[in-house]
Amino acid sequence: MSVKILKVEDQATGAFAGGAILENKPIGFPQDGGTQQPYSSLFYWANAWSDNGGLIGEHPHKMFEIMSFVIDGGIEHYDSKFDRWLPLNKGDAQIIRSGNGITHAERILEGGRMFQVWFDPNIRKTMLQEATYNDYKSADMNYYEENGISYKNYIGHGGPVEMDSEGVEINEVNLPVGNHQLALNATKIHSYYLLEGEASIDGKGLLEHDFVIVENEKELNIVVNKDTRLFSIAVPQQLTYKTYLELVKN
Repeated sequence: MSVKILKVEDQATGAFAGGAILENKPIGFPQDGGTQQPYSSLFYWANAWSDNGGLIGEHPHKMFEIMSFVIDGGIEHYDSKFDRWLPLNKGDAQIIRSGNGITHAERILEGGRMFQVWFDPNIRKTMLQEATYNDYKSADMNYYEENGISYKNYIGHGGPVEMDSEGVEINEVNLPVGNHQLALNATKIHSYYLLEGEASIDGKGLLEHDFVIVENEKELNIVVNKDTRLFSIAVPQQLTYKTYLELVKN
């Protein structure tokens, strides 16, 4: 089994707003100091939180698809397309298809936590497209259950999110105490962030904020010792286009 476990202490870190917003990053930028490099269309993944609230001021984006998932509390988002602040609450998601350019700002409210994940679409195409933005409410996701495991699907299994990056599947997975087998697509790289709970894979313990990458497997056996919530993203092993990093290296 090809399984890589990245403990929270081995992840990159960051801060904004003078330390009012803190981050751990399973996949950081090169200057962030983490060990994990981008893979497939997954370019960046940050877990950001603020105990007292904090603002990330207006800044530009281009080409990439930038998704934000509200894990706890709430956030507010501003961008140059809508020219107003919009609220997002726990369980909601947003996507910025940044295309040929957009500026935005975000405010994490007191006690809020969010994931921000960057995906690498075919930038040769997206850099020529107008930037677009969508909010998706938690109630609009696709909820279902299989073999005692509950899923909240954002995209890839009837979920509503629309994106240009190919073959992406995003789920929140809730597992009760016990032994479970998660069916996997062996042509994809499956990434899991442990939001809460306690579990183990191959006898290796997992705690909150640990990150797991699984590749070349059709099934993942996981032992859950305490009800566990995972955030899961699957991306193709092979893309039909060159990624940003491949293009800039050539």
